[in-house]
Amino acid sequence: MGKVLTTFPLLAEFQKARKALDELRVAYEVVRPDSTYARVGVPGVVIDSEARMVLAARDRDDFTCSGWVDYRPSSVTVPQETPPQFPEDVFGESRIMVLAPCVADLTKIRLIAHLSGDLAGAMPYLNAVMHEASFNPAAPTLTYMDGYRFIVLYPQRIAVAKADDLVDGWRVLESIRRRANQAWARRAEIEPSYERREKPPALEIFKRLPKTNCGACGQKTCLAFAVAVYIGNVPATRCGPVFGGRFSHLKDALVEICAGLGAMDVDDAPAGVLKTRDE
Repeated sequence: MGKVLTTFPLLAEFQKARKALDELRVAYEVVRPDSTYARVGVPGVVIDSEARMVLAARDRDDFTCSGWVDYRPSSVTVPQETPPQFPEDVFGESRIMVLAPCVADLTKIRLIAHLSGDLAGAMPYLNAVMHEASFNPAAPTLTYMDGYRFIVLYPQRIAVAKADDLVDGWRVLESIRRRANQAWARRAEIEPSYERREKPPALEIFKRLPKTNCGACGQKTCLAFAVAVYIGNVPATRCGPVFGGRFSHLKDALVEICAGLGAMDVDDAPAGVLKTRDE
């Protein structure tokens, strides 16, 4: 029987989950971010699929989790080192609010983390030192690839697609925490850059489309539609199967990727997709 994993938006919710599992006498494992990733994550819980069904069958919610994904043991361990502190910490702490399978690669996970700090001021400095990034000062967003992982920085939110697992997600968040604070600490030495470099390829949009080539958007294929969205000729919301059809489960991921690429303004996002997550 397979196992599933979740994490939590707050440490208190993790503690509630442990209490509920103990009361149900359900066996579980804990995946901890201590100590290196303690500022960017809350412990995760691993249970088998049958126990997950037992939890889902109850008529009450004892805790709030970030979502469930198939569990794959991490190939790396959490480093045991004290994370650096920064006098002017623009990142603060992060907590994963959304944990889900990555629609572009079901062997990976997708996560959205909220920050207690604000990265808006640091973004032009990050853009100056991260030549692989694409900056959209109007949003503002900073988009880049970490290997095959697709990452979008918002002022108080980070979206990561194609992370290997929860530990890998924590690694990404901690690397952003350090990178943002280091750039901010050196801002007197760095010329801020508002340059908009070449965006990641339209293929990232295509990966989050239904790939049915239905033509409802007015394009012959989903790939043609992805290119049209990428260059700004049509809005992503023209994909009827995603925005109102049987592929609505792709909507959140598509909106995140388009907003990060500057192909959709946050203000144009459907209600409940992006806006409510910053509230």
